[in-house]
Amino acid sequence: MSEEQPAAATSETAWSRNLSTPLRDLLRTETGGAGLLLGAAVAALVWANADPSSYHSVWTSVLSIRIGHSGISQDLRHWINDGLMAFFFFVVGLEARREFDIGELRERRRVTVPLLAGLGGMTVPIAIYLAFNAGHHSAHGWGAAMSTDTAFALGMLALVGPRISGRLRAFLLTVLVVDDVAGLLVIAIVYSHHLAVVAGAVALGVFVLVLAARGLEIQRGLVYAALGVVLWVAVFESGIDPLIVGLVMGLLAYAYPAGRGDLEHATEQFRSFREQPTAELAHTARRALDLAISPNERMAEVFHPWSSYVVVPLFALANAGIVIDGSLLSRAFASPITLGILVGYVVGKPVGIIGTSRLVIWASRGKLRLPVGWGALLGGGTIAGMGFTVSLLISSLSFSGEDLDEAKVGVLSAAFCAALLTWTIFRVIDLLPPRHRARALVGRLETIVDLAVDVDPERDHIRGPMNAPITLVEYGDLECPFCGRAEPVLRELLADFGDLRYVWRHLPLRDVHPHAQLAAEATEAAASQEHFWEMHDLLFEHQDALRAPDLQGYAEKLGLDVERFVEDLRKHTVAARVADDVDSADLSGVSGTPTFFINGRRLHGSYDIDGLSTAVRAARAQKLVRRG
Repeated sequence: MSEEQPAAATSETAWSRNLSTPLRDLLRTETGGAGLLLGAAVAALVWANADPSSYHSVWTSVLSIRIGHSGISQDLRHWINDGLMAFFFFVVGLEARREFDIGELRERRRVTVPLLAGLGGMTVPIAIYLAFNAGHHSAHGWGAAMSTDTAFALGMLALVGPRISGRLRAFLLTVLVVDDVAGLLVIAIVYSHHLAVVAGAVALGVFVLVLAARGLEIQRGLVYAALGVVLWVAVFESGIDPLIVGLVMGLLAYAYPAGRGDLEHATEQFRSFREQPTAELAHTARRALDLAISPNERMAEVFHPWSSYVVVPLFALANAGIVIDGSLLSRAFASPITLGILVGYVVGKPVGIIGTSRLVIWASRGKLRLPVGWGALLGGGTIAGMGFTVSLLISSLSFSGEDLDEAKVGVLSAAFCAALLTWTIFRVIDLLPPRHRARALVGRLETIVDLAVDVDPERDHIRGPMNAPITLVEYGDLECPFCGRAEPVLRELLADFGDLRYVWRHLPLRDVHPHAQLAAEATEAAASQEHFWEMHDLLFEHQDALRAPDLQGYAEKLGLDVERFVEDLRKHTVAARVADDVDSADLSGVSGTPTFFINGRRLHGSYDIDGLSTAVRAARAQKLVRRG
């Protein structure tokens, strides 16, 4: 890029590098949550070995919740395992639903391979466990070898996996949701000690009410919270593990981008509150703002940090503590329980996931394709060997005494081996030449295209090489402060990537930015005199001065034909050009600014330099594979 970066933009670059965004926060939550989970597991081991009686007495303390003559009594460990962990599975359900609605899996044909791979990834470990335990009393504990810890696996993937792991993450998430559903069903059917028909019927009735509320598009969270609590109690009393309630409730939560109509309504309500700040209008404005965001996103924002930083570490602290000594280790690594779990996870998981994926692709004769490359599939298979949460749950239901300690040794050993194997695989892939590395990670599956109107070099405003393999399209508003903050990031991105072209399209948000429409027309009036980018840059330098006299001054500064420029603005000669961009934004489902598309795929998440750079690298890798 030939232009020099303006001073005003320079002052914002550092801020933009550290910009807090939903995607960045999510990744921090996952990596931080994985670290905290690991720390909690270590703390549990230290505590249990330093003071076994204290560890045991704390987690076996009984807590009762009673209303009249009815109530539930459990020890603290079971309240965490059956109660708090429902929030964890709720968050898993939310994220899976988001991938199905607006993520990689919204093309349903992409679901088949990971869905069946999830089933294969459970079947092979079970077979391995049963082979080790055939003829032993421990054979009934086969469920302890089948389920992956979703939180730990995704967190460790964020820590040790490749930076361009979006497709791998979506693939693995689908595998793990299948895994979770099957694991919870196994707990409910195989490891539940009794089934109460009346309570089960009540649970079914409450679930019907939940579906009815969803069908009526009731948006009040308190309604679903109340129904969820009643459903949890009914499922618990039925004898079925109530964790499945969290997963199902999460899967029912819609995910969708904010619609322009909803955003405009929210703006009107907030403007009314600004003019007359009453409690009633504050409630109305708050309600309109909430409704502009999908229930899925609202709840994920609230519950994801609690799940990662509180619930799952508490679970690890309550369940991972075992007294380790030479006797236990020598007994455990000769025990069919420990070996069945360890080999089932470390060998059975990757073999089941990879083998089933390949079998499905072969059986479909190429109609179904793997959404990731062979290296990502291998790394995803090994990281799925981190069985912790559900594995410990089933172990605690299946075993006791020394058998339970041996099972825990197997679970913890498998988690360590799975993390080490995955780290090794991705470090080896990093050593490959760029084209082979790209093929190993992203595969050959076509990118989903969200951009409704293709880039036209004869019409669009483009910076960078015209034939560049990577195209970044921004729908922006010249008065939008967030677009202003993104501008220096885009300049830095263009400087860093010589194979990137950048396209600007107008989306003036006239309901919140009164000067945005005129500013957009000013750039088009300048474009008619071959000075679009000069005007574009100047307006971003002076976002607080976009009135007509200001725009005329900028035209004079750029040496334009001022009379012609002013006439174009007065008659709105170029308004149709701006309207065309707005129409294309509507067709692509764009409602806010800035919104970015990379090679036609909408970018959800951050617009800091790290987030955009990662997305550009992923697109570059995909191009390398297709050229290869």
